[in-house]
Amino acid sequence: MDEPTAQPALPPKKSSSTNRSRKFRIWLYSLGGVALIVASVIAYYMYSIYSFADKIYVAPQVVQPPSMHIPTDGSTPIPVPVVEPPEWSGSERINILLLGGDSRGVKSNAKPRSDTMMVASIDPVDKSTHLFSLLRDTYVDIPRHGSNRLNAAITMGGPLLSMETVGNLLDLPIHYYVYTDFEGFISLIDELGGIDYEVDKNMTHIDKRDDPRYSIKLEKGMQHLDGITALQYVRFRSDAMSDFSRSDRQRQFLSAIAGKLQKTTSLLKLPQLLNGIAPYIETSIPPGDLVKLARLGMKLDTSRLAGIQIPKMGAFKNQIISDMDVLVADPDQIRSYVREQLAG
Repeated sequence: MDEPTAQPALPPKKSSSTNRSRKFRIWLYSLGGVALIVASVIAYYMYSIYSFADKIYVAPQVVQPPSMHIPTDGSTPIPVPVVEPPEWSGSERINILLLGGDSRGVKSNAKPRSDTMMVASIDPVDKSTHLFSLLRDTYVDIPRHGSNRLNAAITMGGPLLSMETVGNLLDLPIHYYVYTDFEGFISLIDELGGIDYEVDKNMTHIDKRDDPRYSIKLEKGMQHLDGITALQYVRFRSDAMSDFSRSDRQRQFLSAIAGKLQKTTSLLKLPQLLNGIAPYIETSIPPGDLVKLARLGMKLDTSRLAGIQIPKMGAFKNQIISDMDVLVADPDQIRSYVREQLAG
């Protein structure tokens, strides 16, 4: 009688706990992979910001030429200590002087008279921003250099003297400055992909002595402004209100730029944007503080950006002093007005 054939042994059934463990490991590995990708992206963005900050940073000792007291009797100018800007702790209100010049290439040591001067005053607590537009022909005291137009300070003692002059005028501590020129502005707008904006009037101005690129020819209405046309818009002053209208347009356009910078699509292009504008910008903001400000900037409520003109309409007189057309205002009234705006 034949013996029964032995049946092959069946593999043991995997328990449900084993299956759960395997799924958990797969999920854990997947999560780890995603975390690694996210960490790599964050590291790349942080490297881009730090690299950008390092490229545009100019230590105050480098950018500030020797400051001099100019005697009224015609004797030799006397060197005097440079007034160092106040430090920013990171928690109190920060005030940054924004300077725009027509140097067509910012890396030169010589600075032209500032074409645009603004102070961005940011409260890190409530995320509000006040943007003070300073009329460049305002007649002010420039420390150690007598009285002159506000925009002359940068030619006499560099950006730090501009900071000191503006700080005295507004009675505000000016912590840092940012300087750019036409090409820097054009590059920023182009790197952002342009901005859709409502042009408030037809604008035409042609100066045959200037580069044709900078001639102004814009039509009223909604337009997509690239770098060149955006520069035309913020530079236009050939209307009845001249610098007053221009400063108002500049504040509104900066608000539109800030809003676009906060959008996700702009954030994705951040490394490319920073690399594109770096050659045209310089600042006294140390890299560490610039990174803190970048984080703060993403949280700012751009809808609450308050635009203020200094001096305000009706608070100055047009005069001719030393063959210069200037705006003469009461410094005490200016300081009181600034305090009211920040408090309100």
